[in-house]
Amino acid sequence: MSLLKNELAQWRANPVREMLAGAVATFALIPEVIAFSFVAGIDPQVGLFASFVMSIIIAVFGGRPAMITAAAGSVALVAAPLIASHGLPYLFAAGLLAGVVQIAFGLLRMGVLLRFVSSSVRTGFLNALAILIFSAQLPQLEEANTATWAMLGLGLAIIWGLPRLPLPGVKAIPSPLICILVLSGLAVALDLPLKTVDELGQLPASLPAFVGLPEVPWSWNTLRIIAMPALAIAMVGLLESLMTARVVDEMTATPSNKNRECTGLGLANIGSSLFGGIAGCGMIGQAVGNVTYGGRGRLSTAFAGIFLLVLMVLLKPWVAQVPVVALVAIMVVVSVATFDWASLSTLVRYPRLSSLVMLATVAVTLATHNLAAGVGIGVLLSGVFFTLKVAGLMQIVHEDVGAERHYRVSGQVFFASADAFIDAFDARGLEGRAVVIDLSATRLWDITAVAALDTVVKRLRQHQVQVRVLGLDAGSRALVRRLRREQLLGNEPA
Repeated sequence: MSLLKNELAQWRANPVREMLAGAVATFALIPEVIAFSFVAGIDPQVGLFASFVMSIIIAVFGGRPAMITAAAGSVALVAAPLIASHGLPYLFAAGLLAGVVQIAFGLLRMGVLLRFVSSSVRTGFLNALAILIFSAQLPQLEEANTATWAMLGLGLAIIWGLPRLPLPGVKAIPSPLICILVLSGLAVALDLPLKTVDELGQLPASLPAFVGLPEVPWSWNTLRIIAMPALAIAMVGLLESLMTARVVDEMTATPSNKNRECTGLGLANIGSSLFGGIAGCGMIGQAVGNVTYGGRGRLSTAFAGIFLLVLMVLLKPWVAQVPVVALVAIMVVVSVATFDWASLSTLVRYPRLSSLVMLATVAVTLATHNLAAGVGIGVLLSGVFFTLKVAGLMQIVHEDVGAERHYRVSGQVFFASADAFIDAFDARGLEGRAVVIDLSATRLWDITAVAALDTVVKRLRQHQVQVRVLGLDAGSRALVRRLRREQLLGNEPA
């Protein structure tokens, strides 16, 4: 019962604020979705219909309230080769399969894998995304005339300055919506030579329709064609959605259900494919805009999709006249808000390896225009650097106690420190003596560690050295037994 009340509260709280915030996210979606549709090589309505369907489904089944999910650039990049080689029906089939993979990911509770993404990677992700959002606006400003630059300045002044005016009720309506209304009114009234939304691409002329299963031959050959693209779509979508969910978590200081978000994303992609839409994922720029202007519940997510459909179909003649520069102003503000400016000052104060991970995440993302690739490199480098750091903590000291030589090992023995462990034992000069290897301050973590201990014991015994291994903890003893190294336990108390 408490769970149901919580769900209802996420729909009922501050409905006006939620819908206004969702409207801001909608206007931020329009140019992005149309641009990503061109990247994928599909008609804009395929991306716009997908965004509507996904918004409704993810609002109900997603695990992160206030998050915006739609047709995304990272997924478009992955899908483009499949569309070019086999056409739209195969894209829809791949979207269905990707949705199934994402549902399985959530049901298997694998959303916890986000824990392996370090703070440095998340910061790099945000900074790279902010730069990509900003750079995506630059083509709209190429060969811009004086009117365009003047309207851009006015738009930025409205968005940034209006909420800071000491006027009652000034924050009741999000300033980006006021920006759109003011700039659109001026453009029409003064007949300014500005690029409008209808010049971005053909807008939908009807409601999305259920098309059902894609018209492809259901055979092993089709599965072979769509398998890898579907897996790529699923993994890229999951990564970007989970990263977006984490950002919204931090902005709102509230937790989210990452496994439910994975399942919800899978359902959304299946629904999108069945309505003739491209697969998608979390849109971090739009999610940041939604949260920045008051979105906190599921209503803002749903309304972003509903309002998108209303704008594209019912209000198409008016939306078509909205100057693109108004949308550019919104996205410039979103990019500035997304960038972690504090990270610039911490570059010299934080450990160099952490800063390097952040910079590498940014560099790879900008070079590939693929957020998943940047995060992947960042996670890989974080793992490598952490492994090297832990491996360097292992220490082996020895002392002679009577006729015996005692080696005391501290730290962790695993694949990265195994060679150093072996090199620390020199059998020369120990012939006929006894050696005690004390492992009470360490642990053997993997088969490489057990093999290293086995190598040391064998090498010493080949030089007629009597070896005793002491201090194996329960986990290490179990691993040794499992690998049938009974000779290592011969002198170890049970």
